[in-house]
Amino acid sequence: MRPYLAEYFGNPSSTTHEHGRVTREAVETAREKVAALINAGSREIVFTSGATEADNLAIMGVASRMREKGNHIITTRIEHKAVLDTCKYLQKNGFDVTFLPVDRHAMIDPDDLEKAITDRTILISVMYVNSEVGTIEPVEEVGKIARRHGVLFHCDAVQAAGKIEMDVKALNVDLLSMSGHKIYGPKGVGVLYIRKGVRIDPIMHGGGQERGVRPGTLNTPAIVGLGKACELRKAEMAPEAKRLIPLRERLRGKIEANIEKVHLNGHPVKRQPGNLNFSFEYVEGESLILSMKDVALSSGSACTSDSLESSYVLLAMGVPEVLAHCSVRFGLGKDNTEDDVDQVAAQLAVNVERLREMSPLVGSDLV
Repeated sequence: MRPYLAEYFGNPSSTTHEHGRVTREAVETAREKVAALINAGSREIVFTSGATEADNLAIMGVASRMREKGNHIITTRIEHKAVLDTCKYLQKNGFDVTFLPVDRHAMIDPDDLEKAITDRTILISVMYVNSEVGTIEPVEEVGKIARRHGVLFHCDAVQAAGKIEMDVKALNVDLLSMSGHKIYGPKGVGVLYIRKGVRIDPIMHGGGQERGVRPGTLNTPAIVGLGKACELRKAEMAPEAKRLIPLRERLRGKIEANIEKVHLNGHPVKRQPGNLNFSFEYVEGESLILSMKDVALSSGSACTSDSLESSYVLLAMGVPEVLAHCSVRFGLGKDNTEDDVDQVAAQLAVNVERLREMSPLVGSDLV
């Protein structure tokens, strides 16, 4: 990224001079690298400021473009807020939105989806991997259902891209959102994949960049960084997943063996390689996180971490509110080791015991 922050400073949309042509070439090279990660065509890649914008562009863009055809959108109760809040906004403006329920593992039932489709349905939006509990949704089946009924399918793939194999053609995905910083790329850059032939309206106006879908001067350094991150993840993804799954299960085994009254949230098998989410009875999640020295953990998704409300994802799964408030999310990545896992597990056991000694709820029935 460094050369494009200083030496190659041209606007990639200004190709009448050399400075612009150099940066345009860098942007298009990055576009090809992003496309290769998900088996897309480079012209199907639209750069955005992040996945939140990509989600908004997909949903609002389809809603605007297809309003004459229908006003019904189907999503799930456990989507990222960028999807949920956008759908709720449309709901206030004349659209009908179905929020599909999930089971105790955060999995949707494809039969529920098919039953919800009407002749006014224009879009289905289902995430690939839940950001809090790591459950991998049956997106391949969702894609088949959507294609069978002639309904566009948007997938928020932020927690899946670069972590598990993904082929947009095989999945029958029409629109797919990605984020740079979730795959070790820079913050403030993302992607919306738009399948060739799919037309959506822009949600911003004022320029012709990105084929008129997303106007605004392109953030060349961040786009270059995202492209490199995608190139690296494509090469490293399979061996990294093979390494992370045993590491994840090592942490899970130590937690379950050394701490009583602990509950795994999310699917026990169909989950993202580096994700674990546990509820620890009688221990408030935020308190446990603050007690963990030199360990970066979260309770719920990062976008809601400033709120003390219980996770809406866990509540939708049927987790009792008192246990939802006791949840902690663990994210394992490329730099984590067995030693990291062992240290975290040991520190957790000590801190959970100490916090329970101070809890007035110990002994009460929480489940």
